[in-house]
Amino acid sequence: MNSAMVRNLLVRGMLAGLGAGVLALVAAYFLGEPSVDRAIGFEGAHAPAHEHEVELVSRGVQSTAGLATGVLVYGIAFGGIAALAYCVALGRVGRFTPRATALLLSGCALLAVYVVPFLKYPANPPAVGNGDTIGKRTTLYFLMMLLSVLLAVGATILGKRLAPRLGTWYATVAAVAAFAVVIGLAYAFLPVVNEVPGDFPATVLWRFRLSALAMQVVLWGGFGLLFGELAERLLNPKPATADEGRTVATATH
Repeated sequence: MNSAMVRNLLVRGMLAGLGAGVLALVAAYFLGEPSVDRAIGFEGAHAPAHEHEVELVSRGVQSTAGLATGVLVYGIAFGGIAALAYCVALGRVGRFTPRATALLLSGCALLAVYVVPFLKYPANPPAVGNGDTIGKRTTLYFLMMLLSVLLAVGATILGKRLAPRLGTWYATVAAVAAFAVVIGLAYAFLPVVNEVPGDFPATVLWRFRLSALAMQVVLWGGFGLLFGELAERLLNPKPATADEGRTVATATH
């Protein structure tokens, strides 16, 4: 794949990431923001009377312009990174079409980048978590994410090396099993973080985590569909039909 093709795919990946970000923004606004508002209300009701922080950015701006900026910038950035990963994966993970490869890559990325770390360290709304441990919690989360991505890459390589001896099906099963075993060990040995207040509404926490998961599913799913279509049109352009050919010939004369 030459540099021009990589550049074209990178641009399309960023555009697909922007489109997926718009879809994720809608999901975040309608599914996540109500839970955030309830969590902020809980936090305000339980804060000491003498504590009053100056609000540098209003809640209205946070839930609209701030949310849109963060989600769309994230979508463009991850779209570009995913497009570069797509250039590496295309033709190396099986005989899939460009569209199918994009969907496969998006699904694997969703699992490795978000779902696996989420199951160990799920997202929390405001009022959940100790401010003094935010550095530790962030480090643990990104460590889990990095481990998950590296193990996913390793499982892919393992599956390809086992395929000539075991066949594609059994090689895939073995690679997935190895990934699950090592991830299970990581879950067991990495520290547990549980800083949810005892009186925090369980329904609010549950809905917030579901909305966070739904937002990521919409983001990665939307990217896979949009980028897959753009990549398919670039890499497998449809030949001109006879009617189109006659139209072009007439126009040139």
